Amino acid sequence: MAFVIRHLAEHIRDLSTKTPVISITGPRQSGKTTLSRQIFPDYDYVDLDRLQTRRAAIDNPEGFLNQFKKGVIIDEAQNAPELFSLIKVRVDESRRNGEFILTGSQHFLFMEKITQSLAGRTAIFHLLPFSVSELEGTEHALSNPFDYIFNGFYPRIYSEGFPAASFYPSYVQTYVERDVRQVQNVGDLYAFERFMHLLAGHTGQMFNQTTISNDLGVSVTTVSRWMSLLQSSFVAFLLPPYFKNFNKRVVKTPKVYFYDTGLACSLLGIENARQLDTHFARGALFENFIIVETMKRLLNRGILKPNLFFWRDSSGYEVDLLVERGGRLFPCEIKSGETVNDSFFKNLNVFNDIADNPASQSYLIYGGNENQNRSKAQVRGWNSLPDFE
Repeated sequence: MAFVIRHLAEHIRDLSTKTPVISITGPRQSGKTTLSRQIFPDYDYVDLDRLQTRRAAIDNPEGFLNQFKKGVIIDEAQNAPELFSLIKVRVDESRRNGEFILTGSQHFLFMEKITQSLAGRTAIFHLLPFSVSELEGTEHALSNPFDYIFNGFYPRIYSEGFPAASFYPSYVQTYVERDVRQVQNVGDLYAFERFMHLLAGHTGQMFNQTTISNDLGVSVTTVSRWMSLLQSSFVAFLLPPYFKNFNKRVVKTPKVYFYDTGLACSLLGIENARQLDTHFARGALFENFIIVETMKRLLNRGILKPNLFFWRDSSGYEVDLLVERGGRLFPCEIKSGETVNDSFFKNLNVFNDIADNPASQSYLIYGGNENQNRSKAQVRGWNSLPDFE
């Protein structure tokens, strides 16, 4: 396999010389361990997913930490919360930068401990699976966006040639049996899996908890709790609406997307990329793909909280993605077609008129490859996303 350079690596390496703790969150199997060990090859390594190691850390946290005399990578650190306060004491005494590298796949649990014990002592990074730009120039680069959408971006699919059709059902089963039980007391795991499948069918749509609860036969509170669980483990997320400074009535309900389109395809029962040619979710999955690639582009530059939104008014005009950077708004219309149509610019024009936003900051991102600079917006192919600078 060609070596895939993770774009986040240089930012992690740089800040490890300026702060005592590096914290890396992201989905399971997104490459956090591999990246940490590549950047810090001389560090000790422990995995708190291992029962015996976790017990040692919980039963005697001080003795556990004392065995590491140089830098250490602690995988799934949230599994032993007793360590965090001791790490605070250790780094305050040693004043050594880059001493601890902590990873965690349960974002809410991990960040809770970071906030409580290590605030001001750690640099935080989010690592998602591979991005298109990271795979460019390797043997794994693909020329069709829908091949990427079906395959998704989890490293094992590329490093080990693991077929996506086999990888994702196994991933879901492991996720449900391990993470769901560990984080929340979900009594009906079958209903939770049905929730995930149903949610995939709502990709790119408003997150209507009442409709979903009725379809599943569970309470709205349960739907909300399950959605929080998917968010905390980097499976799905809610894209918030943008409604700042608008007098006109706008939609204020978030839309739902998945962090990896390969997982969404699997939950939808899609068995190969060619099915996407005529699938009802084709446009929504392409939209999901571009939004997450934009998110990765910003996260991989060390931006901890990309400000991503969508916009829809009461008349039905909608902009698929709004990127807020440095006080500026970059509206993006996303179309899966390979040919640019003048009608694609309609919603961008409406938004820019209402928001008094310059057309030069607007983008049409489509399923073709040609980039163009037009008066209404800049046109970018799916593999040439803007930097939003």
